[in-house]
Amino acid sequence: MLLDLAIWLQTLSPEFGFFRVFQYLTFRAVMASVTALLIGLFAGPAVIRHLRALKIGQPVREYAMQSHLVKSGTPTMGGVLILIAISISALLWSDLSNRFVWIVLFVTLSLGAIGWADDWKKVVNKDPEGMRSRDKYLWQSLVAGIAALALVFAISEGSNAKVWQLFVQWIQSGFQVNLPNTVGLWLPFFKEVSYPLGVLGFVTMTYVVIVGSSNAVNLTDGLDGLAIMPVVMVGAVLGVFAYVTGNSVFARYLLLPYIPGTGELMVFCAAIGGAGLAFLWFNTHPAQVFMGDVGALALGGALGVVAVIVRQEIVLAIMGGVFVAEAVSVMLQVTYFKYTKKRYGEGRRLFRMAPLHHHFEKKGWKETQVVVRFWIITMLLCLVGMSTLKLR
Repeated sequence: MLLDLAIWLQTLSPEFGFFRVFQYLTFRAVMASVTALLIGLFAGPAVIRHLRALKIGQPVREYAMQSHLVKSGTPTMGGVLILIAISISALLWSDLSNRFVWIVLFVTLSLGAIGWADDWKKVVNKDPEGMRSRDKYLWQSLVAGIAALALVFAISEGSNAKVWQLFVQWIQSGFQVNLPNTVGLWLPFFKEVSYPLGVLGFVTMTYVVIVGSSNAVNLTDGLDGLAIMPVVMVGAVLGVFAYVTGNSVFARYLLLPYIPGTGELMVFCAAIGGAGLAFLWFNTHPAQVFMGDVGALALGGALGVVAVIVRQEIVLAIMGGVFVAEAVSVMLQVTYFKYTKKRYGEGRRLFRMAPLHHHFEKKGWKETQVVVRFWIITMLLCLVGMSTLKLR
């Protein structure tokens, strides 16, 4: 929005040459981060007061950690603050003609709406379980499916018009079309190794990444500040990948796929960073507000869709190792419990409690110890992810 305004002012008179700075991607990314940070910090107290007034307090499950019972009643749905800050900042500082900006916003806000419905049911009905898993998964699948189908063509072509032409060609050809290697599965640590996926393979992979990432972040969001800081760190590195992938010179030098237009996602990732740090101000232990599903599902989906666009799905799994471990711990726990109950007549557990962060609490770690140590692990994994830029 501001970019369009700056370009228009320059066409009026050379006196407005100052506004040329708004065309610089790095400048707009910094301003997006600062804007989201300030929105979050200034609007945070008002949002928290409003949530308290509506009595939107976090219900705690009966089988939860005893130390968490004191958190019952803490305002939840604070993820609304994050989404407001990200949306306003991204709309102000992004090039709104960029197709990737709208796809990422669609996924983020749609998953946020699903999370909002889930949180609202928990609060209004006083039901800690919220929306049925089947219903939530169905809506997540719909959002991810639409985004995946749009991205397979958006990544294949360099302009909006050509994207539509390729889609029409795909329909007319009986769902057969040749896709560039940029749509393949790119392997880190190797020189330009890309496995072709085809339309169906790409859509399936994208669907798994978006839904999986969304739910993984949601499962991680169980302690004060645990999920938001890793989201900020992973988002920051993905922003670097977006900048490199959208620059033909850097992409060629670093042996990455060049995808025109992805650079704009650096602005979006910067907005995530600013909004996330602002939220952490209020979410740090002891938390004044929780993000709830409205924030966790949205942020996880946002990381997933950005990783797909910049062709770094595997790197996302590396950097988001904490998210992956949390999700895998739940799946293993549930599977093993059902298996042992069927075989031995009583369910047994692999972990003292799942997700994984509760396992360490049960072992005697304090909440702040778990949080900070998971942050450190994420920082190390993000450095490994960054290293794939050069180690090829």
